[in-house]
Amino acid sequence: MASRGEQRRRKMTSSPSKALMEVFQPAKRLRSVSPLPKILLPKSRISTHSDPSPGDGAMGEPIIKPSTTLTAEQRIRSELNRCLARSKRNARLCAERIEKSYAKGMQYVKLEELLVEETWLKALHGELQKNYAKNLCRFLESELRGTAPIYPPQHLIFNALNSTPFDRVKTVIIGQDPYHGPGQAMGLAFSVPEGIKPPTSLVNIFKELKADVGCSIPSHGNLERWAVQGVLLLNTVLTVRKHQANSHAKKGWEPFTDAVIQTISQTKAGVVFILWGNSAQEKSKLIDASKHHILKAAHPSGLSANKGFFGCRHFSKTNQLLEKRGVSPIDWQL
Repeated sequence: MASRGEQRRRKMTSSPSKALMEVFQPAKRLRSVSPLPKILLPKSRISTHSDPSPGDGAMGEPIIKPSTTLTAEQRIRSELNRCLARSKRNARLCAERIEKSYAKGMQYVKLEELLVEETWLKALHGELQKNYAKNLCRFLESELRGTAPIYPPQHLIFNALNSTPFDRVKTVIIGQDPYHGPGQAMGLAFSVPEGIKPPTSLVNIFKELKADVGCSIPSHGNLERWAVQGVLLLNTVLTVRKHQANSHAKKGWEPFTDAVIQTISQTKAGVVFILWGNSAQEKSKLIDASKHHILKAAHPSGLSANKGFFGCRHFSKTNQLLEKRGVSPIDWQL
């Protein structure tokens, strides 16, 4: 039996190892169950609702890497949301320029300041400095000083171009002039903002969509989702006076929108032009049919939809033509 002194020595030599075990064991358990919120954080920063900007990559490579783990459907949705954000950024920039103009006591902004999409500025370089455009600008300035409201709101006059970059144009749907009822016009042909009752033409478009490609009838008439996918929703006249259809026709818009169509025709290939009604079909002379596809049908208005618009199947035909060229089709569902 060990003496009392030897027992004391054994206790002193075993205590440090026991103390060390008590210190290190909990640390070992903490490492094994440690959560990883900071590692997952970069993925959350790739918000599909964010506006892409030069600052998005400030944190470096980890922001980009998670996108490689997205499914094809998630990548498409992410790209769509980036394009929507870009469109909204452009509209916001136009609105800011108008606010600054108002702050200086002016009631208008020059047209060239309202076209902000860089790819269109390059494609249409100098177009808004031509004499006809200067005359158009003076006409609009006088209209804005008048008592009758002008539609769409100034910051949305070039919404079709600011929402559909030139380098993304796959399809062009040509309309006539903007809706002339309060709150209807938003700078995209046939489109109305959410919360506004869709006009008859748009209701008929949705009916044909359902019959053609099986899209469900949407609860709104905002076609912005089409625009950011590459569907240029171009009216031939971009402004109108309240309750006066065609009031801004033959004031200078037609040469400008003709230049848009011709620029697409001359510098791109394989674009699908959808021409509904006689007015739109007159523009076919501006399109090189050897390079592009032209689809014609009656106008979707209540007066003519039954005369060839219903059953035209332009939505499925458009996607077939795009896919044949290896171009991603349009998701027509809103």
